[in-house]
Amino acid sequence: MYLTQSLQRSARCHPRKLATIFGSRRTDYATMLDRVARLGGALRSLGVGPGDRVALLSLNSDRYLEYFYAVYWAGAVVNPANIRWSAGEIAYSLADCDTRVLLVDDQFLPMLPALRGQATCLTTIIHCGDGETPDGLLSYEGLVRTEEPADEIVRGGEDLAGVFYTGGTTGFPKGVMLPHRSLYANGLTLVADATDIDFRNMIGLHSAPMFHLADHAFTNGLAMAGATHVMLPMFNPQQVAETIERERVTGALLVPTMVQMLADAPTTAQHDLSSLGFLLYGGSPIAEAVVDRALRIMPHVRLMQGYGMTELGPLATLLPHESHVGEGRAGGKLRSAGRPTLIADVRIVGLDGNEVPRGEHGEVAVRGPGMMLGYWNKPEETTTAIRGGWMHTGDGGYMDDEGFVYIADRIKDMIVTGGENVYSVEVENAVAKHPAVLQCAVIGVPDDKWGEVVHACVVPRPGAQVTLEELQQHCKVLIANYKIPRALELLDELPLSGAGKILKN
Repeated sequence: MYLTQSLQRSARCHPRKLATIFGSRRTDYATMLDRVARLGGALRSLGVGPGDRVALLSLNSDRYLEYFYAVYWAGAVVNPANIRWSAGEIAYSLADCDTRVLLVDDQFLPMLPALRGQATCLTTIIHCGDGETPDGLLSYEGLVRTEEPADEIVRGGEDLAGVFYTGGTTGFPKGVMLPHRSLYANGLTLVADATDIDFRNMIGLHSAPMFHLADHAFTNGLAMAGATHVMLPMFNPQQVAETIERERVTGALLVPTMVQMLADAPTTAQHDLSSLGFLLYGGSPIAEAVVDRALRIMPHVRLMQGYGMTELGPLATLLPHESHVGEGRAGGKLRSAGRPTLIADVRIVGLDGNEVPRGEHGEVAVRGPGMMLGYWNKPEETTTAIRGGWMHTGDGGYMDDEGFVYIADRIKDMIVTGGENVYSVEVENAVAKHPAVLQCAVIGVPDDKWGEVVHACVVPRPGAQVTLEELQQHCKVLIANYKIPRALELLDELPLSGAGKILKN
């Protein structure tokens, strides 16, 4: 199982088929393979060796896909940066796994001084934007143009393919180490599980961020089938509708918030979306009302929900379209996260780690080829998460007699807003640094648009005052925008248990 196999197969079997569409750029598979071999060779010439980490900080583009393949081609490891993080958070993820080479596009050039100052491991920066390459940076297109195609350093199976950073329960991001077999298996199971979907002839749209592992699974599924990738820099409902119509897009991945925005945008109905036959969504629960609105405007679309986590590469279960409509929906299956994928063994366990009877609540545990190797340089957290060969997700739920998994709550202290995970302790650490804050607790509260929003409960210091606007400005330099509290509740005291722990429930 090695990830470049799909690219080489497509280049051999249908070399002139379109591999990527980005704006006016059109690249066929033969050309893409040549560019990947050249960029992979350039990385090796720059000193990148097997196992070295190479990061990318960029909006979506055709070069994002080339980056993935070129890093694998060089035998190295991808570290796609979360574009929604602050400079401090991104710098931590670079320094934590000693990333020395960074590719950056025009959008994030202003962040470079902060990144260089905080991530001193960086030695080489490659400009992968369309603007003029700044002094001191290497040109992406210049490297591709001048470097000779290099032979591939083949790595696969248990070899590390990527370090994907996710929020940490200790307030710091955790680097999830995923081997080639994890990413390969997830791409393969997506194609295999969607038995009635034609991935081979799919024109797939990337408008969700490509650093996100949900889109990465979609990427690998499309690549294995030899499909065509269409990239938008970022999600915009009008641009998504326009692109579906213009490029005759047949498949897409969105998070539920994006599904809602697309369904509710007044301009969506003005475009011909008849080509779109498949819509995969995941990252957070979806409201039935959103499903109704999406099917009302796109009645021909087959919906599929994916549930999982970064540590699983990311899929654990899939909910097919049949559960969104008709008898499946009438039977309540839409409230579930679906059944285990073809590569996932899923069970619900009690506190003793043993499986509980069907219908009884417990923790969702998963094992299979999609599971991570562990957390980068965090052996204790790895041991806590992987016990007896099972990944303990921290999600509470139950399984019915037909194998459908229902997520009832989260055992771990996490908020899911707009498909992004926010660990409350991370936000609490930022809020607590405000001079007016004595105590704080951060929780998620339901929201029609985002699923959940971050809500801060604060006990002010005696004689001090703080407003939501002041707190937001304070947090802005410490954490990503989507983690910043959207509501503030001032309290005289926080509810405590007998052991002195805050009772967030």
